[in-house]
Amino acid sequence: MKILLVYPKHPDTFWSFKYALKFISKKASFPPLGILTVAAMLPKAWDVKLVDMNVENLTDKEILWSDLVFISAMSVQGESAENVIHRCNNLNRKIVAGGPMFTANYERYIDNVDYLLLNEAELTLPSFLKDLEEGTPKNIYTSPEWADITTTPLPRWDLIKQNKYSSMNIQYSRGCPFDCEFCDITVLYGRKPRTKSKDQVLAELDTLYSTGWVGPVFFVDDNFIGNKAKLKKEILPAIQRWNRKNNFPFSYNTEASINLADDDLLLKQMVETGFDQVFIGIETPCIESLIECNKVQNKKRDLITSIKKIQRAGMEVQAGFIVGFDNDPVTIFDRLANFIQESGIVTAMVGLLNAPKGTKLHKRLVEENRMTTDFTGNNTDFSINFIPHMDLDTLMDGYKNILKKIYHPKFFYQRVTDFLRDFNPVKAGKFQFKLSNVAALGKSMIVLGVFRKERYYYWKLFFWSLFFKPQTFSLAILFAIYGYHFRRIYDIGI
Repeated sequence: MKILLVYPKHPDTFWSFKYALKFISKKASFPPLGILTVAAMLPKAWDVKLVDMNVENLTDKEILWSDLVFISAMSVQGESAENVIHRCNNLNRKIVAGGPMFTANYERYIDNVDYLLLNEAELTLPSFLKDLEEGTPKNIYTSPEWADITTTPLPRWDLIKQNKYSSMNIQYSRGCPFDCEFCDITVLYGRKPRTKSKDQVLAELDTLYSTGWVGPVFFVDDNFIGNKAKLKKEILPAIQRWNRKNNFPFSYNTEASINLADDDLLLKQMVETGFDQVFIGIETPCIESLIECNKVQNKKRDLITSIKKIQRAGMEVQAGFIVGFDNDPVTIFDRLANFIQESGIVTAMVGLLNAPKGTKLHKRLVEENRMTTDFTGNNTDFSINFIPHMDLDTLMDGYKNILKKIYHPKFFYQRVTDFLRDFNPVKAGKFQFKLSNVAALGKSMIVLGVFRKERYYYWKLFFWSLFFKPQTFSLAILFAIYGYHFRRIYDIGI
């Protein structure tokens, strides 16, 4: 059987890094790990091809070649996914669809998708394959269980064009022990973190290394430190040994909760393992809003102190922020902009609150008759899918003012300088992450240093880092490129 795997195109978003990737001649940040893992679960005798629409176009010839088209998508890819479905329908090709978007909104696709594999593929794909072989496939496959991810196979890395991506990715765990009102992670993957074994993690690293990859690897876990005991005792020591054995080919980054700052040993181990970035959901400095959304891990702490501790340990903190909570005062906009500036968080994703389907927030707003539309999946596209307590015009104006300030070249470059001044990256062994090539530096000097309005601030940072903090020079240039991307993204809405 001929199988075409399709990963729909992401729109231009904060995390797409579209404009930054052009400096290093890459098409996308990460390959589609989920569908590569599904590919490994298919019968080995099947002929399997992948089209990641973020790095190449999908042709009608490829669709017609296939017997089945598998589509996996997140909500943010909805427009592209629906276009693919329409094309497959017109070309009379049967569709198998799964992933978060279809799991959350399966009712929308019952009529134009032949087979919906909801929830986790480890549970629903085997049943579908069995029924398909017997000639009795059903329209919908679902499961109330959580998958045992110690059975999850290695992704099919052979299916991608590796040189099109800026980073590779692997998964160690699923689920998060916290239960934030607006978050759909616990809906999709549960509150009890499920983890792979040490041997699985090492096998994934071995497989990536065998492809010739050298560079960043993103652990896509919902909360990497959900099971801190296992992480400290087994996983991080094992990765450290693997790093030394293989001469430190990778740097690592991941997502974690702010309580990472409470564990000195874990911080030390992660940095020594080669983790140099961590994304944390900070959300808001307003305690009333943290209580409202049940962000318990962020309460009763000095958030700035926690962030600075992680930074001083040797990891850059990237963070998400949200405005639009019911308890947000009108002063939240200046307060949040000042918080970001003081924290030294260079990569600060500020979005409007939205209510994904299935979340506690969505259920509450439905009961309050405040829902207006479905969530686009992109909380930085200046849309909101419910009626906020704050006047909508006040909220939108305040949101835009935050973005105008934190990504204005004057404030952005000052934040970069403040962060780098106190940041002393700890290099794991001989490995040191640099820009992909010298061409990226040259492009930044021309685009940012000559043609863009931030040229004064660019050259100021350029020479400051070169002469006063040379060990962070490549990072300074990388941040300058990031800032260019963020301004391009947000300028569309502002």
